[in-house]
Amino acid sequence: MTRVPLRPLARILEARAKGENPDLIEAENLRQRHEEMADRTRARAEGRLLVIAVLFLCAFAAVGVRMGVISASEPVEPRAATAGAPIATARADIVDRQGRLLATNLVTHSLYAQTRDMVDPARAARELAMIFPDLDAQELYADFTSNRKFLWIRKTLSPEQQQAVFDIGEPGLLFGPREMRLYPNGAVAAHVLGGTRFGDEGVNAAQVVGVAGVEMAFEERLSDPGQSDAPLALTIDLTVQAAVERVLAGGMQIMNAQGAAAILMDAQTGEIVALASLPDFDPNNRPSPLTKGQPADSPLFNRAVQGVYELGSTFKIFAAAQALELGLVNPNTLIDTKGPIHWGRFRIRDMHRMDPIMTMTDVIVESSNVGTARVAQMIGADRQKAFLTRLGFTETLPVELVEARRAKPLVPERWSELSAMTVSYGHGLSVSPLHLASAYAAMVNGGIKVTPTLQRGTDVAPGPRVISPETSAILRKMLRQVVVRGTASYGEVAGYAVGGKTGSADKPSATGGYEDDSVIATFASIFPAHDPKYVLVVTLDDGVDTSGPEPRRTAGYTAVPIGAEMIRRVAPLLGLKPEIEPGSAPGVTLTSN
Repeated sequence: MTRVPLRPLARILEARAKGENPDLIEAENLRQRHEEMADRTRARAEGRLLVIAVLFLCAFAAVGVRMGVISASEPVEPRAATAGAPIATARADIVDRQGRLLATNLVTHSLYAQTRDMVDPARAARELAMIFPDLDAQELYADFTSNRKFLWIRKTLSPEQQQAVFDIGEPGLLFGPREMRLYPNGAVAAHVLGGTRFGDEGVNAAQVVGVAGVEMAFEERLSDPGQSDAPLALTIDLTVQAAVERVLAGGMQIMNAQGAAAILMDAQTGEIVALASLPDFDPNNRPSPLTKGQPADSPLFNRAVQGVYELGSTFKIFAAAQALELGLVNPNTLIDTKGPIHWGRFRIRDMHRMDPIMTMTDVIVESSNVGTARVAQMIGADRQKAFLTRLGFTETLPVELVEARRAKPLVPERWSELSAMTVSYGHGLSVSPLHLASAYAAMVNGGIKVTPTLQRGTDVAPGPRVISPETSAILRKMLRQVVVRGTASYGEVAGYAVGGKTGSADKPSATGGYEDDSVIATFASIFPAHDPKYVLVVTLDDGVDTSGPEPRRTAGYTAVPIGAEMIRRVAPLLGLKPEIEPGSAPGVTLTSN
């Protein structure tokens, strides 16, 4: 804006020439300037009033629209807003291979106290101690009257407990909604499922996170909000799992064992139908890990996948398989079983007297350490190590259990000829029962390596071939003969043609060496032997049969009867019908009139 001078020189000179008063010119210009300023101020004020009026109109319109929306909607309980990112609570269910529920979420409530809002903290403390016997009334009262403004009392409540707390009538006791993980079958499949805990927590929600088992292995899948409505299907069969656990628990008690494990696996696909480890626990009330002692002393220890043991004579079938595959022997090849074998200060001998010369089949049937060691010498240490490596005995298994990642096999530091001989009959190499089950599946399914899995519906590519179909067929016959006339004679189950191999290995001591009169007994079985559908491995920790005049600790008397009873119970559940074994016609008696 160009300002006009109040006393323009030209007009002042002109006024003086005419004899007029120049001050009048200044006064007139000043008046015009003030009038212009007043006009501008008035226009500015009118604009502001217009803007304010429009804003008020919009505000009243928004309030009116919101009131209309609220009046037309369903009434809901108002919730207090909390700062920070929302806590993700969605978690998918877990079901078995038939769609039966193994794990789900349950809506419950937490209990907390806002101490500044409490009216009678002494009475509240007394009443809460009566509802929850593990709480101490004096400690609660001390917390309620301290400087703490917020106090967690219970992370989860049953409906009965919630009602009892509500009846106290204390305004400072508040409930927060949350979801907890529920395992409706209790301890069944506890070591498979693992368990959960609360992660991020707030008064209105809590995150559920897996701490073990498939709950932890599939954490990303289970906690994905986009897949929360799609259950995670496992290969476990709930009915078969319960039957396996029941038989295993009874056998463990009868055989006075410290622990036990069992694995039932599909021999063709590697799907784990049942996996049990005892002692077990209830994942609804998962115990705390041990802070001292041996890991196996805890019920959380999964003996089926975490336990790394020398599995004894169950390994002899692998020496036979490799020797057959290399053409070094056939089922009728005579093996020198005269013992003992002396190797420096070491001596390899059989547990009882055997014939000095036996066929390859009889070496397996009678479980000769000396005969198997002779076969291992034919194979050689390098070839044996390579074969067992192909079977997966030197690395952890890629099964969907976090515990399996910690179960790396213990292999000889230097795989010498002596190591090859002892490994051939299951000493000097420690693996988990799950390693053994997957390797046995490859031995009897036609020679294809399988990868054990717990996830149902996954397309698992066939593994590499480890032995020929012809060798696999011979091994099936050998394993059948072990049950028919060998060390696993108590494993016979009418109608199911069981085959298998026993293994009894001295139990390692925590301080080094081996414990006296303490054995890890194992029975690795297949059924039906002529066309194996399933592999079953049963392992007992320090079991002993006391039914006879003398205690018997070998697998033939401890693990084998338990395995036979499991097959008798679960085979019908698996849809297997009793049948006459091929090549064995039923007895016929001819009579004459």
